[in-house]
Parts: sequence; C-alpha cells; structure tokens
Amino acid sequence: MADKLIIVESPAKANTIKKFLGGSTKVLASMGHIRDLPKSKLGVDVEHDFEPEYINIRGKGDLIKTLKKEAKQAKKIYIATDPDREGEAIAWHLAYILQDEKEKITRVTFNEITKSAVQKAIKEPRDIDINLVDAQQARRVLDRIVGYKISPVLWKKVKRGLSAGRVQSVAVKLIVDRENEIENFKPEEYWNIYAKLKDKETKKKFEARFYGKDGKKQEIHTEKEVNEILKNIEHATYIVDEVKKGEKKRTPAPPFTTSTMQQEASRKLGFTLKKTMSIAQGLYEGVKIPEKGTIGLITYMRTDSTRISEEARAAAKEHITATYGENYYENRYYKTKKDSQDAHEGIRPTYADLEPDKIQDALTKDQYKLYKLIYHRFMASQMAAAIYDTMAVNIKANGYDFKANGQTIRFKGFMTLYVEGSDSNEKEEEGMLPPLKEQQEVILENIEPKQSFTEPPPRYTEASLVKALEEKGIGRPSTYSPTITTILERRYIEKIQKQLVPTELGKIVNKLLTENFSDVINVEFTAKIENEFDDIAEGKEMWKKMIREFYGPFELEIEKVEKELEHVELVDEVSDVPCEKCGRMMVYKFGRYGKFLACPGYPECKNAKPIIETIDVPCPKCGAKVQVRKTKKRRNYYICENNPESCDYISWNKPKPGEKWNPQEAEEVKKETSKKVTRKTTTRKKKSTKNKAVKTSKKK
Repeated sequence: MADKLIIVESPAKANTIKKFLGGSTKVLASMGHIRDLPKSKLGVDVEHDFEPEYINIRGKGDLIKTLKKEAKQAKKIYIATDPDREGEAIAWHLAYILQDEKEKITRVTFNEITKSAVQKAIKEPRDIDINLVDAQQARRVLDRIVGYKISPVLWKKVKRGLSAGRVQSVAVKLIVDRENEIENFKPEEYWNIYAKLKDKETKKKFEARFYGKDGKKQEIHTEKEVNEILKNIEHATYIVDEVKKGEKKRTPAPPFTTSTMQQEASRKLGFTLKKTMSIAQGLYEGVKIPEKGTIGLITYMRTDSTRISEEARAAAKEHITATYGENYYENRYYKTKKDSQDAHEGIRPTYADLEPDKIQDALTKDQYKLYKLIYHRFMASQMAAAIYDTMAVNIKANGYDFKANGQTIRFKGFMTLYVEGSDSNEKEEEGMLPPLKEQQEVILENIEPKQSFTEPPPRYTEASLVKALEEKGIGRPSTYSPTITTILERRYIEKIQKQLVPTELGKIVNKLLTENFSDVINVEFTAKIENEFDDIAEGKEMWKKMIREFYGPFELEIEKVEKELEHVELVDEVSDVPCEKCGRMMVYKFGRYGKFLACPGYPECKNAKPIIETIDVPCPKCGAKVQVRKTKKRRNYYICENNPESCDYISWNKPKPGEKWNPQEAEEVKKETSKKVTRKTTTRKKKSTKNKAVKTSKKK
C-alpha cells in the first residue's frame, strides 16, 4: 500500500519524479486529459446555462480503473499536473474521477522538475484553483460553440469536413490580409548616392552616403534629381565638416518566453513550432544524464514571463564569474508585460553547472541544439552589456551632405556567448572609419548612384506570425503552436520556403467568415476575449456570465447568416480546359491537396485531373514547357513536360533564361520525388498480401 499517490500527465514526467521521492510513493500518469467534451455533438447545454457535458475520453477506461484502485489504497493523493490553466483543468477532472477519495486529494505544482522543487511542492500542497479551471472551461466552451456553430455554414457553402476556429480563423485572416497587401503593393522608385572616399594620410578607403543639403535630409525619387545633384558636385571638394566620437552599449535579450523561444528556434535552428514545443517538453519532463539519473533540464516551457528566481540568479552569477570573470556579470531584472501570466519564471536551465557541451552525449541532436539555445540565452541575460566605440562623420561637398558611420567592439560582454536573431535581413555593419579630423579634405575615388524600389511587406513565417499574434494579444503561450499546426493541416495555408501562404481554399473560407462573422473573426474581439479569460483566472469575472453575454448576439448572428446564405450558391469558377470525355468546360474544385479540375457533369461524368502549373521560362535542355510540381512534403520542384519520355530535366531551382543545366543536381530531386511512388507501391503490395492471406485462411 502506497503512502502517497502522485498523478502527473506523462510517463516521462512520472519517471523523473519517482527517483526524487522513493519509499512507498507511487507515481502514475493520466496520459493528458481524462475527460473532455464529446466529439460527436456540441456537448454544451445552451438551454441550461451552458453546462458542459463532459465524458470520459474513449480508450481510458482501464487507466481510470487503475487510478481509482491506487487512489483507494493510498493515504494521500497529490495531483501534480502542469502549472498552468490546462494543467489545473486536468487536475480538476482527475479529482472528479476520484471523488470517492476526495478527502485525500490535494494539488501540488512545480515550475521545474528538480529534487528540491518537487520536495518543496509536496510540503506545500494547496487546493485546486477553481478560477484557473474556469478560465480553461471558458476557453474550451467558447471555442466549441464558435467551431460547432460556424463550421456547418462552411459545409453547406464550401465543402464538408471544413472547420472554423476562433483563434485559427483570425490567424488565417492575418495571412490572407498580408497576401492581399503584397498583391496590391505598388513599388515606388527611390535612389541613393554612394561616395567612395579615401583619407589622404592613411590611404584608407571608406564609403559615405548622400544625406541632403545644408543639414536637411533630402529623399531622391527620380533619376532627374540624381543627375541634378551629381552635376552640382561634379568638381566639388569633399571636406570633413563634423566628427562625433562616442560609445554605444548593447544589452542582452531577456530569458526566453514560449513565444521568443519558438521564434528564435525557428530563426536559428529551422525548427517548426510543433517541433520546438515537443523537444522542450522532453527537456522539461526529464532526460537521463550519466551519474545524475533522469532529471528535468529546463523550467516549464509554457510561460510569457521573463522573471527569474533569486536562486537561479545566484547560480548564474557563480557560473559567469567563474567562467568569464567578474566584469562579465551584471545582475539584471526584466520587466514582464502587463498582460502576461506571471505564475512561472522565464524558460531557463534548471542546473547552471550542466553546460550543453558537458551533456551533449546524453541528448539527441535536436535536444542538444534547443538546450544550448535556452542555456546560452539565459546566461547571456545575466551578463554585462557589449560596448562599441562609434564614429559618425558629416562630409560637405558644395553644400551637399554625405554621412559615414563606423563602429568597433571594445568589450564583447554577453555577445561572447549569445546574440539574438532577427527576422530582418539587415546586418549590423562593423568597421572603424579612418582617424578623420574636422576640416580635412578627403579624396573622391568614385561616386555611384543606385536605383531601388520599395518592397512589399514580407510574408509571415511561423516565427513572425507568432510575434504578430503575441503583439496583437491573440492567443496565449500554449495556443501558438496548435493554432499554426491546425491551419496548416486543414490546408488553409501552406508553407513555401518557410513562408506562410494562403491557399485558394484558405482565401475562400476567410472571405466567407470575415464577410458574415466579422464581429467574431477579427483581431480586436479575439484579443478582448483573451483578456476576459485572464479576468476569470484572477477571479474578477464569472465564466458563465461571460459566455452568456457572448452567446446571445452570436446566436442571432448565426440565424441571420444562415437565412441570408440560404439561397446563395457558391458557383464554381469555370476554366478554359474542355473535358476530354464529354466536352463540357471543366471547373475548379478544392480537395484535400488543393485546387484541381473536375467535370461539372458529375455524377454522369466523373472526369477529374490535377492543374498543371507551368512557368514562362523554357526547359534549359530541350526548350519545352517546364512544369511546377510538389513533393509529398509540399516542396516545389521544376520538371520538363517531356520528362521522362524524351527529356530528363528536373531541378529544385526555377530555371533562368539562358541558364545551363547540371544533370548531377537532378539526382537528389529524383530520389525525393521517387520515394512517394515507392512508398505507395509498397503499401499496395502489403495490403494485397494481407488480403490474400485472409482469403487463404477462409478457404481453409
């Protein structure tokens, strides 16, 4: 008989905790949620104050029996699910399942899975926080109502199987809106003038950029303006008018939050959000380290706080001063955003002495990469600023101003260990100018005007979309990854070279939702709802009251939209491709893999075929048309329309006019594209063999 029963969500977490407690303590895993709303119906009783109709999750019957049996035998039951709203809700559902033993049940939480943190939590149990549970219930119920009420509209007007979500639909809207901005963007011309100059004394060359005239900034929009400036400075003498020397400090970024970790792992490691969270979960729950056993390597990975405990701060100080010297350490405190849930610390390593390289052999390749990123980011956050020597120079040429800037690093500080990535392609220029003096002349080596055009805003990447969602107050740390994963899986968007692009299906769904449910599918409403969830978590608002206030107007909106769309039919776009079987002009349809051509005569004529996209550059080998196709992983490749009959051109890269093709580069593409065929063939063979085996056994 166990004195203590501890229930967590996952077996990995259970294994890590077991070793810290020993004795007659039993640790079991609930394998995530144990109860939830049913999938087959709304599961919310709108007639009786929105009471959720929770059921035990299918397939968990045996686990529930085991939990009840062990709970009956234990003297004390500790529910140690994750320290957030979702974890609190799981704890509440577990308490419901084990209500016969409710006198024994208590709740414990810890931000890191270390011996001291677990033992401390067991000594300081608390009751389940019903406010946190209600915040989770409010999100679950509201999202269920929105999804189950709006989705049937999509089924009737677009196609069955589609679904709408409160946060996911807003994320799709952001991506579609950005694509519209790009498509409607009109580039504007602008010019820069660069002067290549040389210091007479040192002979060192440097570059200065045109600024304006008589100290006033002047933008150049046309070649005519450029020529006028060049004419006026054709025989000018270039004189150093002003020299400013100074010092610039660069401070480190704060410890990771969920959002910044996802963004940085995307930029620096190329990880998807889903992959980042999966690896972080494993690092948090425990990894087997030689001589230490299974231990949690990082703190809880779902947080929007940058706060750090004093113990962690002290450990960082000891490590930094011992490794780099006292002048590299600075005790830093970071402000947490006002709307963040400050229940947890920022993401940091649990043991300062476990440097990434020391434990590399105990980690998978990806675990090592992410742990190293987290470890270095945290340590750098407690280090001194980097110091630059700067120099800014203004140069006069016949009344016109040219400016040059230079900098060199004097003290690297935190940059010895870590530098934060950026979504921008701009790089910080470094390099000192010659030791110029005011009123000295510099020699003009060359002057070069450069024409440029303004560029449209970039498409979102996973990292920049997370940043946008966070800035706009849409979703919370636990929702970013599932939101983007869901809209990718539903094929409302696709990823092309790391950029998120709306599909035709995504555009159609977005248009229907935003035109008919603009009060719900918008940024402001979604952000407002998130703040209301926060108020519920803090006990400032009742969750059913919030749902009541939302549901009344929403129900009227649903009725209005259904009535308006009752006689509206979405007409298929007609193509210019005739059906080779019956002669009708084929129409565009949307399937699981996107747009395709189908005969409008269905079901009499069932002809359908893929849309073959071609480019305006001929095949570099035979001059025929080049088609754009996709691999199973949705990566574009380019192939001659005559491949494989009479031409073997195939490439990852879009051909350029006059470009010669290297046949060797085709091998990788062939391997990747032929895998799909091989797998399908293998699967068919297996199924065929299985069927034959069944038939044989029946005969016997």
